[in-house]
Amino acid sequence: MMKEWKEEFSVSGAELMDKVKKLIHEGTATKIILKTESGHTIIELPVVVGAVAVVLAPVLAAVGAVAALVTRCTVVVVREKEEGQ
Repeated sequence: MMKEWKEEFSVSGAELMDKVKKLIHEGTATKIILKTESGHTIIELPVVVGAVAVVLAPVLAAVGAVAALVTRCTVVVVREKEEGQ
């Protein structure tokens, strides 16, 4: 049985794109949620394991647009793992 867990990172707008790229490259995230400093969700991005660059280009474009609009935001990473691990 899969168990969902979350991690949160506070990043600046300038760091946002690099952080999201790194999380996608790791391949363990199932969803990335970007939130404002006050906790409002800006965008939820499903992450497909093994996605190719063509599929990720629109996702990264959306992240870039958010990065241009915010000074700081919270990145919530949703991951799944087998229970007992």
